[in-house]
Amino acid sequence: MRIRYSTEKDGRPVKKAIVYTQDEHGIDLSKVDTDAVMIVKRLRANGFETYIVGGAVRDLILGQAPKDFDIVSAASPANIRKLFRNARVIGHRFRLVHVALGKKLFEVSTFRSLKDGLSGNTYGTIDEDVQRRDFSMNALFYDPIEQLVIDYVDGMKDIWKKQVRPIIHLATIFVDDPVRMIRAVKYSATTGFHIPLQVQWKIRRQVSLLSSISSSRLTEEIFKILHSPHATRIIENLDAFGIYAYLQPNAAARMQNHEFRAQYLQRFAAEKNSTEAALAPLVATFLENDSSIVWDEAHFKDICVAARSFVLPMNPPRVLLDRAVRLLFREHGVIVKRAAWLANRSYKRKRPARHDTDA
Repeated sequence: MRIRYSTEKDGRPVKKAIVYTQDEHGIDLSKVDTDAVMIVKRLRANGFETYIVGGAVRDLILGQAPKDFDIVSAASPANIRKLFRNARVIGHRFRLVHVALGKKLFEVSTFRSLKDGLSGNTYGTIDEDVQRRDFSMNALFYDPIEQLVIDYVDGMKDIWKKQVRPIIHLATIFVDDPVRMIRAVKYSATTGFHIPLQVQWKIRRQVSLLSSISSSRLTEEIFKILHSPHATRIIENLDAFGIYAYLQPNAAARMQNHEFRAQYLQRFAAEKNSTEAALAPLVATFLENDSSIVWDEAHFKDICVAARSFVLPMNPPRVLLDRAVRLLFREHGVIVKRAAWLANRSYKRKRPARHDTDA
């Protein structure tokens, strides 16, 4: 174990971070995406401090395969864009870069400053950037070249303790962004870590703050949950905290019925080989327990309308939810023909839809 120091204005050295070697953090380099390593190497070769960061580092330490590899760097978006041909700058308030390599997409961000507070969008240093992250387990920086983990916030200790600990003060973390409550519960469910009692209490006291979150952000969070292999456990835990009532109020109300609850949660354990397959469990139990539902093609439009109303305030693309309903029709032995499906679309195309090729 090493210590990283910085120097105060008066010249005194100040301990900033603990640096863990491969023997200590245990990350298997063979499990690190080679393209992510290439991005780090190229940015480093051009003089920019760069690391793999966030959930990928947490998962690697836990011996799990990360779904995504996010990267953070001292390079500005413009610098990053110049170094990678297949790069696209996105975002309005704080600009990020998506680097496309084959079918993979890597998000590369620039260190952010604390100059304008937690919601500011000015560039800064790694020392500042780490303080803007939500939970200590997600605030570790991994150097795949030297195989070191840089820890400013005792994140490694929290992983060893198996706890979800906020970095930002409890008085402000959920007020600044109520979606962090969803993430805290999600991280706990996916890792098996416990949420400290003080954090649990704060979530229960401030859960109503989620009512101010836009439907688009809630939809984004639900999509992440639906695609998780731990979706059943996440939803169960969100419901226990009273959070699910803000994500899926109609479902949460019906989950008071034990039979509906068991059927509803079981649906999310199914394999998800497409986005529509991930969406289908949101409406399946509701539709299948509605005695007025008739599973024939003539009622397809009405059932789609009922499904859309049920998942509010979530607002998924209509085409995806319609496809999810089509999957349920197939489960009931009914094939909704392409013509009937297109007739249900809320807009008209000037030209035939070349991308809607599923049968």
